[in-house]
Amino acid sequence: MDASRDIARLIEIMAALRTPGTGCPWDLEQTFATIAPYTLEEAFEVADAIARADMPDLKDELGDLLLQVVFHARMAEEEGAFDFGAVVEAITAKLIRRHPHVFGTARDLSPDEVKGLWAQIKAEEKRERAAARAAAGLPEETTQKGTLAGVPLPLPALTRALKLQEKASRVGFDWNDARQVLAKIREETEEVAEALDAGGTAAIRDEIGDLLFAVVNLARHAGVDPEAALRGTNDKFTRRFGHVEDELAAAGRAPGQASLDEMEALWQAAKLKERA
Repeated sequence: MDASRDIARLIEIMAALRTPGTGCPWDLEQTFATIAPYTLEEAFEVADAIARADMPDLKDELGDLLLQVVFHARMAEEEGAFDFGAVVEAITAKLIRRHPHVFGTARDLSPDEVKGLWAQIKAEEKRERAAARAAAGLPEETTQKGTLAGVPLPLPALTRALKLQEKASRVGFDWNDARQVLAKIREETEEVAEALDAGGTAAIRDEIGDLLFAVVNLARHAGVDPEAALRGTNDKFTRRFGHVEDELAAAGRAPGQASLDEMEALWQAAKLKERA
């Protein structure tokens, strides 16, 4: 079976891998639950390739992510639920429905008007979907109700915090000034200090969680993606600590053989080098 640019070939390959008796033993034993972690992993690898501006890698990672969609669709087809074509049909219908300013009569909308229209259409879809499920005797899609419903639990914690805050902001539960958020961060920092003084892992964990949530809120008000910001800092830390290790290695030493003051001096040198 040759490689192809046609999505139909990928669907055929997936079907072959899942065919009992002649398919792949590993692929055959997979379920939605066992494949889901790989789906999340592939999405993160796509984001990583984008952050590194690595186009060849991005091409490969997008292929891996597409395979996840085909894999899930194949398992659903085997259960008689839906197939890949139904997935494509559903998303094309959704895109057309949510863009009446492109495919319909609503024209010359501002970005804010488009965003408001998008939210309105999504709310209508949710009501229609709930009514259809109720008519079919199916359970509700989620046990979470109200404004914050629909924010997936498996999201990375920083991203989920951002989504929850965005939803709350839409109904007015929000500050209007980033400096107010900064004041909240100072308040949360003091509460962390009090928890550290008092001891108790649970209280310290809760207060640090509150502090992180407030920092995400500050990032949101500043127009910064907190997940991307932390990824950037992780990369920066890795790069600068690598400089510390390289300098120590050049002197025939390892980090464990150097004092904190020595490593801090090398760290500051790495910062100066980057800024230069």
